[in-house]
Amino acid sequence: MRYSVAPRGLNLILKQIKEKCICFGVQIYFFYLYRQSSLYKNMIQLEDFIRDIPDFPKPGVTFKDITPLLADVEASRTCFEQLLQLTEMQQVDKVVAIESRGFFFGMLLAQHLNAGFVPVRKPGKLPYSTLKQPYALEYGMDTLEIHEDAIQKGDRVLLHDDVLATGGTAQAACRLIEQLGGEIVQCNFMIELTFLNGARKLGDNEVRSVLSY
Repeated sequence: MRYSVAPRGLNLILKQIKEKCICFGVQIYFFYLYRQSSLYKNMIQLEDFIRDIPDFPKPGVTFKDITPLLADVEASRTCFEQLLQLTEMQQVDKVVAIESRGFFFGMLLAQHLNAGFVPVRKPGKLPYSTLKQPYALEYGMDTLEIHEDAIQKGDRVLLHDDVLATGGTAQAACRLIEQLGGEIVQCNFMIELTFLNGARKLGDNEVRSVLSY
């Protein structure tokens, strides 16, 4: 009896193709789950999205530019999630963020912590009656302002900014919060330049940051 092996061979090939497609589909599905997992997100190296700008805003200063991180959806999402983790979801009444880069994640933190958002701004930017606090920074002097009614006595406050450098700006913001009767729960930053010892100016306040240099 003669028979052809072609149908059997074709069926075998089709079976192998089907098995590979199923396997490939499973691989795609698990890769999708993996991408959604915290493990994948934690593999993103946020340092890769921070750009050093030498001699800005004046000679001798190296500026940490976070705009590449903000421009990348995965990096910015990961950064925010890590900032939120730093808070340990403590109960706070207000999130105070410092102009202007502190606003990027400050408002999001307030929403996720079910807290009010309070902007601390440079002179002349807030329309209502303000409390003022001068401070020194690494390249001059400046002043911060906060609305007089922004914080009530006893409010639990999270202070947020993008970078803790020499600590002058954060110290001024802390003083404004304390003058209004707020209780600082945590000082929360994207980046801390530890070699500048800025945390020392924040006294006993807890300081946490996502990245340290």
